[in-house]
Amino acid sequence: MRKPLLPIVPLLRDELPLDTVELARFMIGKYLVRDVPAGRISGRIVETEAYPLGDSTSHAFMGRRPYNLPMFLAPGFAYVRLTYGVSYMLNMSAEAEEIGAGILFRAIEPLEGLPLIEARRPGVPLRDLARGPGRLTNALDIGPSFNGCDLCSGRDLWIGAIERGETPIGVTTRIGLSREMHQPLRFFEPGSAFVSGPRKLLLPTQAVQPKRAKK
Repeated sequence: MRKPLLPIVPLLRDELPLDTVELARFMIGKYLVRDVPAGRISGRIVETEAYPLGDSTSHAFMGRRPYNLPMFLAPGFAYVRLTYGVSYMLNMSAEAEEIGAGILFRAIEPLEGLPLIEARRPGVPLRDLARGPGRLTNALDIGPSFNGCDLCSGRDLWIGAIERGETPIGVTTRIGLSREMHQPLRFFEPGSAFVSGPRKLLLPTQAVQPKRAKK
């Protein structure tokens, strides 16, 4: 007998904050869902990073290009990019249409479809199945075919929520970058074992948000 699915409700575009930093914070505690023929894979989002307007590390910084078009769509569209020729990263557009910015999904706590994930990542401990952006896309079988897909559609690959109390949110500097690493733009769920990166960087308190660049 199949276990009942979690009561995850798709997020509507109108529910998404129209601000990159606020959206990255907002997505902590929400859910990332992947529907496959064999069933559903889902996980609680425990870590994100913001790449706001004017950020020199953003793929949208140099303007619209054929490869980064999803970043210039309305909030809630997937931008899937191969990084270092090794791993795909799942990002989501974050600002009004024509304004290039996005957030990166860095880690989830796997909840549904564990046998499907484990078949893709055999022998990997539960904690490490989707702890880190490359592992996350591997676990959910997310590749270039999802570039530009609507994450608010409620099908195939989508974001959703379950009604519950307010989620505590921590913030710290970003990791894995060669510049602008000092920015407090990485958000996470304090105490979660599924957050990536060095434990010493996971501060339990919230930092003041950086000022938003003028449009």
